[in-house]
Amino acid sequence: MRPQTEVGCILRGLGERIESIGLNTFQLRTLSALRRCRTAELGGHVDACTECGVVRISYNSCRNRHCPKCQGNKREKWIQARNAELLPVPYFHVVFTLPEELNICALHHPKEVYGILFKSAWETLCRFGKNKGVTLGMISVLHTWGQTLGLHPHLHCIVPGGGMDKNGKWRNIRVDGKFLFPVKALGKVFRAKYVSLLREAEIASQDEIAPLFSKRWVVYAKRPFAHPSHVVEYLGRYTHKVAISNHRLISCQNNRVSFSYKDYRHGGVKKVMELDDTEFIRRFALHILPAGFVRIRHFGFLSSTSKKVTIPSIREQFPSIEICFIDMRKTKPFDPKICPCCGTPTMITIETIPARGPPQLTNDKKLDMQQCFIA
Repeated sequence: MRPQTEVGCILRGLGERIESIGLNTFQLRTLSALRRCRTAELGGHVDACTECGVVRISYNSCRNRHCPKCQGNKREKWIQARNAELLPVPYFHVVFTLPEELNICALHHPKEVYGILFKSAWETLCRFGKNKGVTLGMISVLHTWGQTLGLHPHLHCIVPGGGMDKNGKWRNIRVDGKFLFPVKALGKVFRAKYVSLLREAEIASQDEIAPLFSKRWVVYAKRPFAHPSHVVEYLGRYTHKVAISNHRLISCQNNRVSFSYKDYRHGGVKKVMELDDTEFIRRFALHILPAGFVRIRHFGFLSSTSKKVTIPSIREQFPSIEICFIDMRKTKPFDPKICPCCGTPTMITIETIPARGPPQLTNDKKLDMQQCFIA
């Protein structure tokens, strides 16, 4: 079901009031793309079914990575690529979270703060892997939001439960089915690594750094996935996520936005929050990443420079084990060639809609369309 309220609707209702929120130029450009997504402003095309004659008008998407409506195809392509790289080994889910004391620094220096998060998390795991005599691999995804759209930077990491030794042989780290590494030890090393890199970057004063040692840094770890294919299902939910999906939006009336969220401090109870539309967009804009910043990164033997060699090498060491991919997604990817009426792959484009205007069918196009239906 298509949601009745969307982020684009809120932006269109906001109008010129968006200028009063205090956003930077790049954030305004991004929100402008989201506002125009799949509207006549971007143009589109008219498709018709050669079987039943149904006509469908589709407007172009903005393809922005922050848009709630433009991640479907990107997610599917990315999942298929990762599916081809699965290994017959246990996988672990580890989350590195920054303390709220760094939120102000993240607002002023997002590229540096988030870049250090990637680097310190990987260096932390590298140190623990080195103690085991192996080189690890990691796929990491940056999320910057909480359920209420507050700033909550954290890194979701998928880590195979082993690594390659100096001879290129695979070695499992844990065989008892428990956590990859002790989380308290991970938290201490992660804090030391991050603060050290933060000092080197010179983007925080000593007064801002000192409180970081007064609290425990949270590193969350789950037990290994039941099957390697579950990793793909997880990645499908997390990799191309945006700050809030349109399905969480309930209503937007009288300049007030209502949306659902889970209160994890009370057992994940589902609640409803209401904000001014300006405050809602301000919070949403907090999670627009700097231009060119890469939010999905691969490390170790899973890096783009290594995996062409390391993945086949590891698979050769498990010749008797074959991974059967289980597609657990409830919905299938959208296929523009499938007719929404008769379900056959017979949709063809009969007219292109120019930007900022409705379709103008010439007599020749109308004749072609009629001949198409007759055929």
